[in-house]
Amino acid sequence: MGIKGLTKLLSDNAPNAIKEQRFENYSGRKIAIDASMSIYQFLVVVGRNGMETLTNETGEVTSHLQGMFNRTIRLLEAGIMPVNLKREDAIRDLTVAIEVGDKEGIRKFSKRTVKVTKRHNEDCIRLLRLMGIPVIEVYAVASEDMDSLTFGAPRLVRHLMDPSSRKIPVMEFEVSKILEELKLSMDQFIDLCILSGCDYCNSIKGIGGQTALKLIHRHGCMENILQNINKERYHLPEDWPYEKARQLFREPNVSLEIPELMWTAPDEEGLVNFLVNENSFNNKRAIEKIKVAKIKFSQGRSVIYRIAASWLVLANAM
Repeated sequence: MGIKGLTKLLSDNAPNAIKEQRFENYSGRKIAIDASMSIYQFLVVVGRNGMETLTNETGEVTSHLQGMFNRTIRLLEAGIMPVNLKREDAIRDLTVAIEVGDKEGIRKFSKRTVKVTKRHNEDCIRLLRLMGIPVIEVYAVASEDMDSLTFGAPRLVRHLMDPSSRKIPVMEFEVSKILEELKLSMDQFIDLCILSGCDYCNSIKGIGGQTALKLIHRHGCMENILQNINKERYHLPEDWPYEKARQLFREPNVSLEIPELMWTAPDEEGLVNFLVNENSFNNKRAIEKIKVAKIKFSQGRSVIYRIAASWLVLANAM
């Protein structure tokens, strides 16, 4: 879910912080991909609307591998160097929908009953390593979760991992411009997101993004808002854990000991064994796409990059 209504709030109040981009505009950029959310989306999209879930010969689901492989190849073809980040909090949509009483969310996610497992993550990590995808310092993070901005990613791009058939422009959000246009500090932006509705605590009924922004402008911080809010009109949830949510956004659980890694050539033999022999991929198609990845690698240079650990978020679920 991320932050409830944040996209519309920013579109209405900070339009200059958002840019519509063509997919190809990110050629030569290093983009961090929210891997856990991508895996979830790959598992969800195959299996709904009557589509059969992809499996290998032993009946194990391979939809996540098919999606991750194809989308990574598409990024490489466009000259985009993907970096896949694993987030611990990305498998909570149904639980959160139930906890906050979100009837629409419960209906939507219950229909799918999809869970990203440890095995799904391990499979995709193995696939990406075989494809030679490293962890590096990046220009932006690609995710559909708007709370990437709240955690401090300097730029967020949405729809980068959408299939080309959807023809939806990539949307880029820049935190510095958001703060400038909204006339907020980062701490105030965090309070705004919590008030608007986030994954880590219930929202206050009747307060959406626009009302939250007005309250932040009027009172400055959450504590002043709670002291002055009309408690007859707005009923605060009991033991509302906004301070814990704020602490999580300010000081997320990040890895500080990051190794230097190389962008390496795809392991053709390893990929064929993993995709074709172990997971029943079409041999001809797999080899064709592996060759594309190898060509793209040979066209570039193998360079070492450092991770920007200050915003590489591995968020704990509360």
